[in-house]
Amino acid sequence: MIFKRRGFPVLMDSEGEGAKNYSTGIQLLMCYNILMTWAFKRQLFYAGVLVVFLFILGFLIIFPYINKIPTCTDNKQNGDESGIDCGGSCPRACTFEVDKISVLWSRTFEVIPGRYNLVAYLENHNRNKAIKKIKYKFRLSDKDNIYIGKRDGETFIPASGKFVIFEAGVGVGNSVPIYTTFEFTETPIWNNVSEDKLNQLKILVSDIKLENQNTSPHLSATIKNNSLFTIPEVNVVALLYDETGNAVSASRTYLDVLEGEEVENVNFTWPEPIPGNIVAKEIIPMYNIFLVK
Repeated sequence: MIFKRRGFPVLMDSEGEGAKNYSTGIQLLMCYNILMTWAFKRQLFYAGVLVVFLFILGFLIIFPYINKIPTCTDNKQNGDESGIDCGGSCPRACTFEVDKISVLWSRTFEVIPGRYNLVAYLENHNRNKAIKKIKYKFRLSDKDNIYIGKRDGETFIPASGKFVIFEAGVGVGNSVPIYTTFEFTETPIWNNVSEDKLNQLKILVSDIKLENQNTSPHLSATIKNNSLFTIPEVNVVALLYDETGNAVSASRTYLDVLEGEEVENVNFTWPEPIPGNIVAKEIIPMYNIFLVK
């Protein structure tokens, strides 16, 4: 007997064996299709996982290059900076945001014949900005404005206010310096200083006394660190003024360190008498605020 299934003739014997074989074939074909479909899905899953992994890996490698976090050292103006790597939250201040340092005067003071102390009296008009180090130059000329010597050096600039740069015992031989000029020899790099640090750091000067002006001059004073900060390498400069307000002499002493709330006595001496009528005495403690802890 012949039957047709889905357009194909099937020969059936009397016991229906042909139908059984056909049914078995259909079942095998369906099972094969199911297995193929499951294997294909598994391959797609693995392929998808691999694609996602490669995408994430590539993103992690490329992202830092295409989306760098702004820093103060990347040589770009980004983030909240006012200029290239300066201003905003950067430690370095932009040059166009600061006022220039004023040189109020620069002079020589004879210590002994042929030896002079050089002093430049300056003012930093910037409240919370200072310089860690900068090079400078004194230049000396005689009464005919003929060059007779120079002194190069390097210093820090404190934040806000008047300060001095002092060079001790410069020899000029038999020449007499009349004109003294001072200049910085490199572009300043300004740095911001914490307002809290500035407000807390206080050095008090008291009990200033000048004795034996006409014989062996001696100046004494009391220095107090009126803060909890430790201040290393303190240069203390003394300036003496006559009745016309002109500085007539200068000297310097040095403290290795001023601990928090420490009190120190400082002393200045001169090898020869100081001429003139001294009516004012100024003591200027000098320290690098970036070394203060």
